Amino acid sequence: MTNSASYLVFTDLDGTLLNHDDYRYDAALPMLAWLKAHQIPVIAVTSKTRVEVEDLLQALSFEEPFVVENGSGIFIPQHDQRFDLAHTEVSQQVWNQHLRLCLGCTYAQARAGLQTLSQTLNQPLQGFGDMSVDELIALTGLSSEDALKAQTREFTEPFVNPGLTASALEQQVATMGFQVLVGDRFCHLIGLGAGKGKAVNLLVQGYQSPQTPIKTVGLGNSPNDLAMLEVVDIPIVIPGAKGPHPGLAHQGWQIAPASGSQGWAMAMAQVREQYWSSV
Repeated sequence: MTNSASYLVFTDLDGTLLNHDDYRYDAALPMLAWLKAHQIPVIAVTSKTRVEVEDLLQALSFEEPFVVENGSGIFIPQHDQRFDLAHTEVSQQVWNQHLRLCLGCTYAQARAGLQTLSQTLNQPLQGFGDMSVDELIALTGLSSEDALKAQTREFTEPFVNPGLTASALEQQVATMGFQVLVGDRFCHLIGLGAGKGKAVNLLVQGYQSPQTPIKTVGLGNSPNDLAMLEVVDIPIVIPGAKGPHPGLAHQGWQIAPASGSQGWAMAMAQVREQYWSSV
């Protein structure tokens, strides 16, 4: 390394490490292999569910922590001796050879919250739990297998955007003790303790040691990643086909030279050249 720091790479998945249209990541494989060979953890921080992420990490032969459902749950391999949980009071339990840290609410609480929100707004709100697999496929274009994985939720409830402004929804949800992430097609109802930035900070604290400072890289493509990008040392925006998202374009952050996995790999190659040239 060019210095004595340890590095962590935090990355969103859809539209970032994974291509927006075909969800492929072939272009990133050589860089992912290099990072793994040099023991630099790549930690997924995504809105996806645990079962969705587990399949991807298994395909990549990755055994790193990962963050799901917009920072609501963190899963840490039990054999990972690098991570110190002594500092955290976050609820944790053993879950399928992982420690599961719960930052937000339970799925049952999110479902109840959506019902309350629907009554308060006096309009029906359709969450993932209200849809059949076929209905979800029609809305998302997912395969039946992937749609089932997307419905296997533990913490949060996505629902069809009712057409309200973000500020109106956020204000209403805050009075109920929740947060909402507003997207073009779907909104995500999440617990107050959750968030991608909070999850990243907790993981950094867990990896931190007095002898070796932690330097962090973060890669994302949408305002959903804003909280994560704000707390890392090296924030990188992955643009879409039409350029970077307007919500991220003017932050003064590095913008990758291409979209999807190709842009991810090129941006990480620039980081490697600047920070890891002696490796």
